[in-house]
Amino acid sequence: MSVDELDTRILRLLLEQPRTSVREYARILGVARGTLQARLDRMERDGVITGTGPSLSPAALGHPVLAFVHIEVTQGHLDDVGDALAAVPEIVEAFSITGGGDLLARVVGRDNAHLEDVIQKLISMPGVVRTRTEVALRERVPYRLLPLVESVGRAARG
Repeated sequence: MSVDELDTRILRLLLEQPRTSVREYARILGVARGTLQARLDRMERDGVITGTGPSLSPAALGHPVLAFVHIEVTQGHLDDVGDALAAVPEIVEAFSITGGGDLLARVVGRDNAHLEDVIQKLISMPGVVRTRTEVALRERVPYRLLPLVESVGRAARG
């Protein structure tokens, strides 16, 4: 899907002012509400916009410990282990990867002891061969997409 300059302006507003109405976005951008809505609908349909819910903080929910767990899986069990990971609430996301391991999971815990309990649960899953855990000390670059959106916008301008 190609994203043009108006799309990038829309995405920037969505990221900077997520609680603003579609009518207000259209006013700020100087486009018709119908045009804006059609653009939003297309970007949702094309998978550019994947959600509109709030961003939540695991730390504020009582889970301030963050770790990245590399999981090595017995051949042929990747889907089974992936399904099992989805049942663990402390796993906030997981990816199939290349390199040292088969899966990489972002895991949160109430404290280090709780994190260890979660990792022990992972190790005991059928199909898991071993894990390697790296605990995050401090977030240096928060999850962000605005710089990417701006880069795509510059490329669209030409």
